[in-house]
Amino acid sequence: MKPPSRMLVVVAVAVLVLDALLLGYAGILFHRTGLMVAAAACIAAAGLSLWAWRRYRRVLAEVARDRAAMKREVEEIRDLIRGA
Repeated sequence: MKPPSRMLVVVAVAVLVLDALLLGYAGILFHRTGLMVAAAACIAAAGLSLWAWRRYRRVLAEVARDRAAMKREVEEIRDLIRGA
């Protein structure tokens, strides 16, 4: 099984962090709390994206382990049937 590419996640997080920086800078410069809230939301979205990516990778690894275990069980059953 081919491991998933992380390029999309890296780009998404980079864009969200850049948005957060620019919104935060504009919020400080123009004294707008709404822009600061939007910057915080972008940082939170970037963090959630990274968390979801790590969880996704962990689930894929678990599925791969389970598939290998099922394959071993099927081979053992086939050997039992052939030996009977």
